Amino acid sequence: MEDIKQRTLDQRYLEMARIWGMNSYCKRRQVGALLVKGKMIISDGYNGTPSGFENVCEDEEGKTKPYVLHAEANAITKVAKSNNSSEGATLYITASPCLECAKLIIQSGIVRVVYGEHYRIEDGVRLLERAGVEVMYLPVVAYGRGTGQEKE
Repeated sequence: MEDIKQRTLDQRYLEMARIWGMNSYCKRRQVGALLVKGKMIISDGYNGTPSGFENVCEDEEGKTKPYVLHAEANAITKVAKSNNSSEGATLYITASPCLECAKLIIQSGIVRVVYGEHYRIEDGVRLLERAGVEVMYLPVVAYGRGTGQEKE
């Protein structure tokens, strides 16, 4: 029964992360992240440019600018500026983390990562698993609801 409750919570938080990712100004891909501890959302993030930069993620050729922050990095740095601690938290991300974000996740004490779609490079997931972080792929049926882009 507890597993069913946890999976339902995981699905709902992941769907909330997807919705939060819609705030991103990035055109190529919108990614959202929620940091949850004790059933409380303690931080959130989406991919985008650093504070003070124009909200344009791609260059003239459509490539992502090198200084764009990933959703996970935004959520982790945001919690670092708060009175909350990410120690023991779960991170919900719409796409699996890259290698750089995986390092931030490990160092910030996050113990569990739930993601909804695979990123083309799986190095980040492998590093998290190697570090003992619980990693769970959970495709969310509601992705793209009504757009013909439903996944699994």
